[in-house]
Amino acid sequence: MNSIKYLYIFFGTLVALSLNSCSESFLDHVPDERTEIDSEQKVIDLLKTAYPVANTMWVGEISSDNLIDNQAPHLPTKPWDKQILTHYNYGTYDRWDEELFRFQPVTLGTYSDSDSPGRIWGGYYASIATCNAALKALDEIKAETGQETDRMRAARAEALLIRAYSHFCLSNVFCQAYKDPERSRLDIGIPYVTEMEDVVQKEYDRGNVAEVYDKIEADLLAGLAGVDELYYTQPKWHFNVNAAHAFAARFYLYKREWAKVIEHANYVLGTDNNTLLNMMMDYSVFTDCSTGSDYSLAWQSPNQNNNLMLIGTYSLMYRRCFGYRYSCAGPPARDVFLINARHDFWRSYYVCPIGLVSGMVFGNNTHDYGYINSKIFEQFEYSDKIAGIGYPHIIVRAFTANELLLERAEAKIMLGQIDAGAEDLCAYWNNSIDKFSEADYKSYYEGGYINYITKDMIVKWYSNPSHGNCHENWDFTQTNVSPSYVVTAEQVPFMNCVNEFRRFETMFEGLRFFDLKRWGVEYSHVCGLYSEEIHLTGSDPHRAIEVPWETISAGMESSYGAPKDNQTNQLIFNPEDFRIK
Repeated sequence: MNSIKYLYIFFGTLVALSLNSCSESFLDHVPDERTEIDSEQKVIDLLKTAYPVANTMWVGEISSDNLIDNQAPHLPTKPWDKQILTHYNYGTYDRWDEELFRFQPVTLGTYSDSDSPGRIWGGYYASIATCNAALKALDEIKAETGQETDRMRAARAEALLIRAYSHFCLSNVFCQAYKDPERSRLDIGIPYVTEMEDVVQKEYDRGNVAEVYDKIEADLLAGLAGVDELYYTQPKWHFNVNAAHAFAARFYLYKREWAKVIEHANYVLGTDNNTLLNMMMDYSVFTDCSTGSDYSLAWQSPNQNNNLMLIGTYSLMYRRCFGYRYSCAGPPARDVFLINARHDFWRSYYVCPIGLVSGMVFGNNTHDYGYINSKIFEQFEYSDKIAGIGYPHIIVRAFTANELLLERAEAKIMLGQIDAGAEDLCAYWNNSIDKFSEADYKSYYEGGYINYITKDMIVKWYSNPSHGNCHENWDFTQTNVSPSYVVTAEQVPFMNCVNEFRRFETMFEGLRFFDLKRWGVEYSHVCGLYSEEIHLTGSDPHRAIEVPWETISAGMESSYGAPKDNQTNQLIFNPEDFRIK
């Protein structure tokens, strides 16, 4: 697992070339001032480009239990349709979508394909390379001037946080979930890159998951110690102080250091409900929305206290998941949006009123194309309006107060603080109602369509394994993750509630895949007209997305531990081994 392999990725770093015979030509001049990062302002400007523009949402969603194959017979989503098995002959947006849905390595997509594993790999390592360039420049400026200003310290902290975040995302996509300090040393990691590249191919140690998490934590803590909004004009587009603590809370949630989750979440959310209410999603802003674009701008607004950090990405996610072969339809749509389920928390409407108020469920009444969430509507940047061409963007809400609250609830429950955890779960639901507009509050709450909830209601509903996303017990956490990961009978209904609330809150954002991994939940994908079931067991290596085939071809070790030649210790890679059978 620790063998040194070539890392073949497009970092976008500069390679110095010796051109001795070109004196006085244009080659003697620096073509772009960014090639010489020799001032603190240039470092600050460089860091604006360091945030990853690749998007993990699609890989996360299609690899989770949130989407179905519309070509496989399934019940229609809408409760008023005739309840018979139906299939639709929709095509895939990209052929490699089929590979992902079957939990197979992607061989039909490349680095140039938007939303592909290759684009994620290259995009996040490009982010890391930019951070390393900034850190090197800061070291050189400090060595030359003999000082480090407050702005330089803030820039260093931002670079370290971005570097930690990018490695964290790469690890969660391409590796197994963190299990514990010992078991995670048996799972292959990803290269943790801390230096600028000056060669086209460089040897890297892929290491193991435990080592990667140790290095992420070191960068995270160093970044937290120096994070400052000193030079931000738009703090929501940077690792501001709240975003840094939200990142720390998520990191420690995945590492199951529960007390640290609560510590960092409290920094952002406070410890009283008045502060928390101010940080929650403001659903009143949707009152005047009428189009999907209106709703998305409200969701993605930097003026929302709930949005702790925003990242602009290049993505076709919105186009991929509606009207094509893989979409949120049938059973997953019913489970996520509570469609056609009489729930104690709400009644009469076919979908949770929180989703209705905020435009979380857009559909098509003529065909069961599935549902699309207004949170991920595309923002199109025209490069030529006359020609109608440009760049599709999706604004990623990297950290939100709503999701952070559910992280804190989970941590409290796992520490045995049941009452405190239940309070956070109730706050997630009840504060959402309190943030309705006056008209929506009157219509939905006073109209009797949604209820405030209590701890007793959580126990009553989520103790029943037949209700939606409920498990009778959580013994799979010990079997599939770590023997130290114990969910007691008392904790089960509250973890069931966390499971459902998190699935609802993060729908279409890709985080469900990470939750399934870190909890060790087993699930299946049903494929094609003959309903071929592909089951993902707790120990299945395919819980990690395979690294790009180009990288494997260049010598990178497979996430699955690809076979090697006994004599040369080199990987044996045959693309046909990974083709859809």
